Amino acid sequence: MSFLNVSLVFMLTTLLSGLFADKKETATRPANEPAAAGSLYDFKVKSLIGDETIDLARYKGKKVILLNVASKCGYTPQYADWQAFHEKYGKDIVVLGFPANNFGGQEPGSEEEIATFCQKNYGVTFQMFDKVEVVGKLQHPLYKWLSTKELNGWNDKAPTWNFCKYVVNEQGQLTHFFASGVKPSDAEFKKAVGL
Repeated sequence: MSFLNVSLVFMLTTLLSGLFADKKETATRPANEPAAAGSLYDFKVKSLIGDETIDLARYKGKKVILLNVASKCGYTPQYADWQAFHEKYGKDIVVLGFPANNFGGQEPGSEEEIATFCQKNYGVTFQMFDKVEVVGKLQHPLYKWLSTKELNGWNDKAPTWNFCKYVVNEQGQLTHFFASGVKPSDAEFKKAVGL
């Protein structure tokens, strides 16, 4: 099988898995689960604009929502929902965006193109980071922590498509996973963040 055929099969498999994945899937940390050894505060990530490396420990004491985002996805209009959420609750609940090109090649742009798109089309002001891999061999260490039970204490759900959400509590521990179709206005999400 040629490289082109292997690449085509991989792209089709990725696209189909996204189409048939449960877009409303959720997972919640069991109540009696002990805290994981590591936390969100163990990570530093480069911001989308500029060369600033952001220590995620700056978010201690706040709930944090982590989104893997893409500019050319059917879920891209969620940028508006998350921006509105950020504007309303941003003092207490932090929204962090992580562009990724893992699903259907829907985030092909450079960091500058992504930043321009987000600002121009959705007025995004919540913190955005450099494009990362959220699944696969090159998975970013933060997303490895979010999706590996042995690291986060309970969850093994990796993103199945763009705009999956992870909720982290005020102590830096992962508490919830929400699939692409869940919006900040959904009752289960609001309950997860204490609204």
